[in-house]
Amino acid sequence: MSRRVIRKWRPPLALVLGGTLAAVFALPLLGIGYFRVAGGVLGWSETSWMIGVMAFVAAAILGALLWRLVLRPVRALTLYARSEGATDPPEHFGTPEFSELGRSILDMTEALRGREAVLRSYADHVTHELKSPLSAIRGAAELLENETLDAADRAQLLTNIGAATQRMDDLLADQRAFAAAHEPLGEGACRLSDLAVNWPAMIVVADGEVPLRGDVMQLALGHLYDNAIAHGATAMRLTRAQDSVIVADNGPGVSAGNRDRIFDPFFTTNRDGGGTGMGLAIVRRILAAHGASITLLDQPGACFEIRF
Repeated sequence: MSRRVIRKWRPPLALVLGGTLAAVFALPLLGIGYFRVAGGVLGWSETSWMIGVMAFVAAAILGALLWRLVLRPVRALTLYARSEGATDPPEHFGTPEFSELGRSILDMTEALRGREAVLRSYADHVTHELKSPLSAIRGAAELLENETLDAADRAQLLTNIGAATQRMDDLLADQRAFAAAHEPLGEGACRLSDLAVNWPAMIVVADGEVPLRGDVMQLALGHLYDNAIAHGATAMRLTRAQDSVIVADNGPGVSAGNRDRIFDPFFTTNRDGGGTGMGLAIVRRILAAHGASITLLDQPGACFEIRF
């Protein structure tokens, strides 16, 4: 986020409201008490004017404080929310409660804008990717209309149609999974040893509790495991660090030219084997939806760090 809420000390909202109510309650009592004590010194008119001036000054001070600490922050926050992030966000808000609310809205706006951009980009990619299997199906269908086509060629065309159809099914399934990966599933925790039993070649080097739901970590580890096995790895090691989990395999690793692209949607080095290139993109999005991140470390094999 380019601009954040500036943290400055401001009185809590409870203190502002409590002080306002106390002033409203105390001013009449002070006026009555002063009138009782000094009523013999000043006349009725002078005392009334003095009490009126005191009430006006106190109301002006309270009004300025309420405007600065309550009304103006609410108005700025409302205008920013209505603009859907198109305008610059407010730099600070009045009370700590409004500052927290402001930070939450700024984070939510950034997340929604990022989600919209990612989904729009994904829609463009999936539209492009669907053109190839559709073209294959269309071409095969046209050739199958030829009645003189021999049985071997006809069988090959039917096989091509089946492969293209499967490719489209895989792309649509990844699309559903990618869209679902943006939705948070709630808070939770799990242990690495409980997850590793799902995969025979997964070894827990250092066990520990992970501050993510079990289904979230299972989905992430499942994609990493499938990628590792597909690229020739025979084992995957899990290590619980202080604020992260290190996931490493003994495969050939990621080439230098592909390191910056492995999390891009539809990027795959296993297209001939049916890879859609969405596994790591889904892993990154579902982890981001739960406040975690994943990065590729520069170590032997494919080594990823899931940081919380």
